Amino acid sequence: MNQPLIVLTNLPDTPAAEALAMKLLAANLAACVNVLAPCTSFYRWRGVVERASETPLLIKTTADRYAALEAAILDAHPYELPEIVAVPVEHGHAAYLRWLAEETTPDSPAS
Repeated sequence: MNQPLIVLTNLPDTPAAEALAMKLLAANLAACVNVLAPCTSFYRWRGVVERASETPLLIKTTADRYAALEAAILDAHPYELPEIVAVPVEHGHAAYLRWLAEETTPDSPAS
């Protein structure tokens, strides 16, 4: 089975996060996207510690779709350098993982 992934990214607000989630689902690049509650991020950017309100996304996809997913995020993302981190799923409910793979197939009925 194609390696399932959880991809993390953050958007500046909920409307931007929801728009990206819908774009990824429409293109079969994700089977599910969780738009989480806004959070406060602290990070160092160009030598200065920054603070920002962000809306995190948890994107469920597969390794086969990662390159296209990353390209879609970069295309739609407002940040100069967005966080895009993929974490492999080592174990999971077999039926859920089959569904995830089916929903991210480029020619699935949702496309």
